Amino acid sequence: MNFKIHNLNKAFDNRVRLGIMSALMVNDSMDFNTMKDLLDLTDGNLASHITALEKEGYVHVKKEFVGKKPLTSYSATKIGVKAFNEHLDALEKLLKNR
Repeated sequence: MNFKIHNLNKAFDNRVRLGIMSALMVNDSMDFNTMKDLLDLTDGNLASHITALEKEGYVHVKKEFVGKKPLTSYSATKIGVKAFNEHLDALEKLLKNR
C-alpha cells in the first residue's frame, strides 16, 4: 500500500506548531505564559507560530484584561481540531505502512 505524503498537513510540520496543537487538544484553552513555559519558547517564537496557526483558522486568540493586566489565551477551533486529527491519522497510517 502506498502512503500519500499530501495527507500530512504542512501547517503541523514544524515541531512548535505540533506542540501548540497537541497542548490545545488536551486543554480547552491556555494562556500565553503557560504555553510559553510548557513548550520552552521565547515570546517571539510562540507569537509567530500562533499567528501562522491563526491564519490557517486552526487557533482562536482571545485578548482580554484581567484587572489591569492583559491576558492572551488560545484555543483550538473546530476546524483546527479536525485538521489536527486528520494529520494524526495520516501519521498513524504512515507508521503502520513502514
